[in-house]
Amino acid sequence: MSLTETAPAKVNLFLHVGAVEPNGRHPLCSLVVFADVGDVVVARPAAAYRLEVDGPFSDQIGPNADNLVTRALLLAEAPAMHVSLTKSLPAAAGLGGGTSDAAAALRLAGRLFDDVTQERLTAAATALGADGLMCLDAAACVAEGEGQVLSPAPKMPELHAVLVNPGAPSPTGAVYSAYDQGEGSFTADRPAMPPAFESVGDVARFLKAQRNDLEAPAIKLTPVIGSVLAAMARLPGVRLSRMSGSGATVFGLFDVEAEAVQAAARLRQDHPEWWVRSCRLNAAGVGRRSGLKP
Repeated sequence: MSLTETAPAKVNLFLHVGAVEPNGRHPLCSLVVFADVGDVVVARPAAAYRLEVDGPFSDQIGPNADNLVTRALLLAEAPAMHVSLTKSLPAAAGLGGGTSDAAAALRLAGRLFDDVTQERLTAAATALGADGLMCLDAAACVAEGEGQVLSPAPKMPELHAVLVNPGAPSPTGAVYSAYDQGEGSFTADRPAMPPAFESVGDVARFLKAQRNDLEAPAIKLTPVIGSVLAAMARLPGVRLSRMSGSGATVFGLFDVEAEAVQAAARLRQDHPEWWVRSCRLNAAGVGRRSGLKP
């Protein structure tokens, strides 16, 4: 019996980052949502563990013994599984792709094997890093602490968006190091948030008063991110453009789906070398509960 889980792209609508702590980690506060684009993971019980990877970004996956999917299943002490991963998200993109893949594999292990308990899944996801628990849930949240203290996000309307990655990796470790050496706010402050946003305009106005503290250091290391932000900001109907996570992916928010689709088409025409997708950012979470666009 094979089961399927989606591994949706994670988008940080804002990301406030504090100063590095003695353990080398950073406190943060982020409003996180998930998109209806991402990777797909299929698994079934097997006599021996095996991972197969295909898809447009399959060449960006490391050796089987040293990738997040393998690591997560070992951490959860899951029985042997045959895992197939269709990799449609670029790596080192600020979309949580590798962690989302690992979280999807964990959800599959929990569904396939009764002895893989929720406690084991949670422990394994926590060990994956800051994005682990949020990707395991794959639902909109406010993430604090080191990314693993989660609380419900305000209710939001469906957000129509465009995701753009210029094809240049933005390694998380290097971006954080540049942030530590810069002149950032170094404050993981949690802004006051209403229980609900009534419109996309309300969301955009709130987000404009927030920031992604990693955006400036990421642009310094990977200048093309600035070009993507500028191109997004010029698009008709865009409410907000911002980098997600540690980059290099940029998102733009739009009032209606047609505007996002048209904006994506224009960006693909002007920059055929960029990865561009229109999508929905669903505050209710998408995860395994709906299909993904490739």
